[in-house]
Amino acid sequence: MDGCRLLGVLDTDPRQARKFAKGDIKAFDNAEKMVKSLKLDAVVIASPATAHREVAVKCLKAGAHVLVEKPLATTEKDCIDMAKAAEKAKKVLMVGHVFHYNRGVQKMKSIVDSGEIGDLRYMYCVRTNLGPIRDDVNVLWDLAAHDVSIMMNLVGEVPSEVTASGQPYLRREIADVAFGTLFFKKRNIMGHLQVSWLDPHKVRSLTIIGTDKMAVFDDVNTQEPIRIFNRGVVQDKVYDDFGHFQMVLRDGDIMIPHVVLAEPLRAEAAHFLQCVRNNEKPITDAGHGTDVVRVLTALDESLRSRGKPVRIKGA
Repeated sequence: MDGCRLLGVLDTDPRQARKFAKGDIKAFDNAEKMVKSLKLDAVVIASPATAHREVAVKCLKAGAHVLVEKPLATTEKDCIDMAKAAEKAKKVLMVGHVFHYNRGVQKMKSIVDSGEIGDLRYMYCVRTNLGPIRDDVNVLWDLAAHDVSIMMNLVGEVPSEVTASGQPYLRREIADVAFGTLFFKKRNIMGHLQVSWLDPHKVRSLTIIGTDKMAVFDDVNTQEPIRIFNRGVVQDKVYDDFGHFQMVLRDGDIMIPHVVLAEPLRAEAAHFLQCVRNNEKPITDAGHGTDVVRVLTALDESLRSRGKPVRIKGA
């Protein structure tokens, strides 16, 4: 990307690091040594999620701004420790919730915020494919992190309660498929998610249901990613039976808005560079990343208890 230079690559497997260590790019196996010897401005962390805290804190203390892949960490405490380290070092800490930088999702949020669909009632996300299969976290932590982040962004709040169910099929105690429900009780909105890395179909979809209209975002469809359905249910008064109403289905046109797509990961990286240069607060900052981890932790707890509702403190 313009405006930055890649100077070093770190991997605990030296063979992996050497694959990218060409020309002026040097290979490292130690984060602190890399940051200090190269006098780096910023570091991107794409390690297993369980290692995010350790590596991020080392880089922040060594004087580098940090962009860390989602999820920010695997515990709320680790997230808080990372945020404190960034604040103390006066450095940017950003989490890579890439769908915030996806123009299709941005369009869906503008549709909700504009009131075009009326009041948001409920929404659901489907994220399935055959692989890639992770061995450090279950499918909730790997895939549902996207959908939790998207739904919180659309509603503008943290859910107050969640439930989840799932099942491990390939290995013990690592769920390959999961279903979750988020309850946003302040606005009486419900969100549902389905995630699986053991599915024959690659699906990346978001559906939102409003009081006036409905909309669907299909991330796999690069030509017509969004469709708005002028459909709904209205109460029609029955005049020969005073005080009673009947439900009438309304089926109107389908609108396909024009969305100019761009690479979300590039937009995310550009936003990080902008925040580093101008000392700005990222859209997906440590606070947002911590809230997502709180929700994922609650979903994981519910999954392990076979669907028991779990409340989220402070929400």
